[in-house]
Amino acid sequence: MARDLTAHPDHDELTGLAVRAVEELAHRLAADAAVAADGDGEPLARLRALAYLNRAVDHCARQQATEAAEAGASYPQLGAAWGISRQGARRRWPGLVFTARPASRPLPSADRRSPTMNAFAPERPYSVLLVEDDPADAMLIEDALVERGMARSIAQVDDGVAALEYLRDPARERPDLIVLDLNMPRMNGRELLAILKDDEQLGSIPVVVLTTSAAPDDIEDAYRQHANAYVTKPVNFDDFTDSVQGIDAFFLDTAAKPARP
Repeated sequence: MARDLTAHPDHDELTGLAVRAVEELAHRLAADAAVAADGDGEPLARLRALAYLNRAVDHCARQQATEAAEAGASYPQLGAAWGISRQGARRRWPGLVFTARPASRPLPSADRRSPTMNAFAPERPYSVLLVEDDPADAMLIEDALVERGMARSIAQVDDGVAALEYLRDPARERPDLIVLDLNMPRMNGRELLAILKDDEQLGSIPVVVLTTSAAPDDIEDAYRQHANAYVTKPVNFDDFTDSVQGIDAFFLDTAAKPARP
């Protein structure tokens, strides 16, 4: 839930201080010839100044949210600080990846990994491409990867066409892992998986299928097309992270090596 800032014992006093500070800045900016337009009266000049201040607040808030995330803050904490919900914080500051210094979310302990992963897996979180068209599901999956220390970066696209554009863009970092929904518009996950596993450059990237379908045919087809794991929604995130951790180190190692010329 969003934090109610009005419940703060000093809410009225702090609000008054903030209003006076903003009014003073707006007055100073309105007096600047570079801000005020020809023909602006004083109210319009101050309104224009407030528009610049509003943009500046958004810019500074993004900077502070990023610094807080790097220091280990979660989206619920960012939302509470801003007086909005966790979901509101994610919408306001999308794409923050929590790489705390020092790390506050270490990778899961070695005893939770497969023997192969224990012996060979790189001791680092993964860069992840999430192919998911449902915003609520995407948010839950991203939170699970971040909170369990498994993701150093997460990119999200809505369908298979956008995924291929992302993966084939030489300016983009090649992901270590693809998390793939099956039911999507334009190009669904089944079609994308077939293309990926037949692609010399992209075929070694491990793929976790994450979908509502528990149909035996879908499961069999996914593994026939060389999916590395299959997890059904609603997601049990312990099962999901165990599936990611259980992928053979061979796939993670080869995925981490750039295959672009």
